Amino acid sequence: MTPIPRGRLLFWQVLVAVVALTVWQVGATVPIGGTYLLPKFFFSTPADVGARIWKLFATGSIWKHLWITLTETALAFIIGAVGGVVFGFWFARKPMVAAIFDPYVKMANALPRVVLAPIFMLWLGLGIWSKVALGVTLVFFIVFFNVYQGVKEVSPVVLANARMIGMSERQLFRHVYWPSALSWVFSSLHTSVGFALVGAVVGEYLGAAAGLGYLIHEAEGVFDVAGVFAGMAILAAFVLFIDWIVTKIENRLLVWRPQPAGG
Repeated sequence: MTPIPRGRLLFWQVLVAVVALTVWQVGATVPIGGTYLLPKFFFSTPADVGARIWKLFATGSIWKHLWITLTETALAFIIGAVGGVVFGFWFARKPMVAAIFDPYVKMANALPRVVLAPIFMLWLGLGIWSKVALGVTLVFFIVFFNVYQGVKEVSPVVLANARMIGMSERQLFRHVYWPSALSWVFSSLHTSVGFALVGAVVGEYLGAAAGLGYLIHEAEGVFDVAGVFAGMAILAAFVLFIDWIVTKIENRLLVWRPQPAGG
């Protein structure tokens, strides 16, 4: 499969966004048969949402909320990812430990995170740590299962050869297990970035005095649809920015990885 040139790919991505925004703007402002396809009261318009985003940044009122959400997301992402990597490696290298704790891990992963949010608020208060805890529960299991699977799928041939030449457990970890799991780790990190932000925003939505989730909840309370969509747009841009950072780090650490077929 021939890869799409970056310039052409960017063109199509921008075109999709332009078409979607155009349909939204026309549907909310141009009546068809006396009826609006996307009533402004329920959907606002791209122009109004853009004006609201501009106002938030121009007045500087957004920075406090953005910083709080960024802090909560970063802490949840780092703590959850590190915990997932550590326990994923431990369980993969200790089959007895994995067998003992397997049902408990599955039960914990099956718990609805929204149910845990009020409990974390009760335990940790309405500050940032209740939101961080909620984000950690979302990030941890994504990274944990990916790392566990990545280590378990190390090639038996490579592992046998490494042991045959006398590699210690530390050398096996560095030169065999870690490279094998690294692709799985970054695959999970791309997904967990969004979940870390979801944990922070949901926690803010349920109870907070600042943050992007708080702004969205406040806008919903007064039927400010433009404010809700503005908060969602900022969240989306926020996720793309963090994912871009993760991609840069991935490309730096996985420079040894062979290009896909056809690349």
